[in-house]
Parts: sequence; structure tokens; C-alpha cells
Amino acid sequence: EMVAGHSLGEFSALVANGVLSFDDGLKLVAARANAMQEACDANPSSMAAILGLADEKVEEICASIDGIVVPANYNCPGQLVISGETAAVELACEKMKEAGAKRALMLAVNGAFHSPLMQPAQEKLAAAIEKTKFRTPMIPVYQNIVTKAVTDQEEIKQNLIKQLTGPVKWTQSVQNMIKDGADTFIEVGPGKTLQGLIKKINSEVTVSSAV
Repeated sequence: EMVAGHSLGEFSALVANGVLSFDDGLKLVAARANAMQEACDANPSSMAAILGLADEKVEEICASIDGIVVPANYNCPGQLVISGETAAVELACEKMKEAGAKRALMLAVNGAFHSPLMQPAQEKLAAAIEKTKFRTPMIPVYQNIVTKAVTDQEEIKQNLIKQLTGPVKWTQSVQNMIKDGADTFIEVGPGKTLQGLIKKINSEVTVSSAV
């Protein structure tokens, strides 16, 4: 048994795993949202979904752009979201299409989540996290930033803080969960987005919902 959450969902995973109380989880989610909104207001920025291009090629193109644009969400093979300064993201999209991407779509968001532009938000979230009681998890949590099983509560806290400016490595996390024995994934909550991503990562596993 193990848990994981995609981006904000990592907080839900920690509540389900007994690391955070429900009340503390809500308070941290609110603190995170407010801090991120302030960072967005201070520095308008963007994100874009890149479809049908190898992760390595997306990384290479982002690194070649003059400006801040980085891989933000490794959702599944062939689906990677990039994040950064609007002009840099737009230029990266053009280069992605030239490199053979099926689509490069600007997303309807006004912030560069999971990028260095979230540094001010990271500092505020860190202060809130340091004031919050974290407990020892009941089972391992596979965190977005490290993609491997974590059970140390201090490490869990630091990874949560780093997640704001670092990428959501969902593909790698799911691959490691499968490598460590997971063959059945249950998505908790409405919708089937994560089930779809997991099946694209590995079509042999079983996925289902629990609402």
C-alpha cells in the first residue's frame, strides 16, 4: 500500500495517510493558494501543454529559450506542461511545433506554477509548513519532486516546499510505484483524470474510482 497526489493532491494524500490532520491540510492548502496568487499578481506568467513530443526534447527546447520556461508537469508519456514567463512560453510553443509536437496549447492560467517564478510563494508556504504538525505516515508517500517512497516526516515537509518551484513528476512517480509493487490504483475524488494518465503510463495496471 502507498499513496501519491498530483500537485495540490499531494496534500490530500498526506491527510489520507495520517501525516496531516484534515484541518491542518485545509489551512496549508489555503496558505499555498494565497501565496501563489500573490506571486501571480506580482509577475503575470503562463503555462502550456505540449502533446506528442518526447520529454527529453521538451526539456532541451526549454533550456534553449532566453527567458524562464521549464517543464512543470510530467503527466504521462507524450503529455508535458511547461511553465514560465509568457513570452518565453509562447516562443517555446513555436519551437515545440517546429520540432514535431502534435499540439502546443497555451493554458487558461495567469501563473507559472511549478517554476522558479513561484519562489516568493515558496517562502511563504515554507513558513506555514514549519508551524504545522506533521506525523509519521502510515504507509509510504511518493512525492512529486523526488518520485520515490518517502516516510520521514521532515523530508516530506521539505519536498512539499520544493514542489512549488519544482516539477510534478507524475510519470516517474507512477513508474516507481509500479516498480515497487503497485498493480492497482484507486483515484479518490471526482473525475477520472489520473486514471487516464496512469493507463497511458502503464496499460497493464488496474485503475478505479473511490468517491
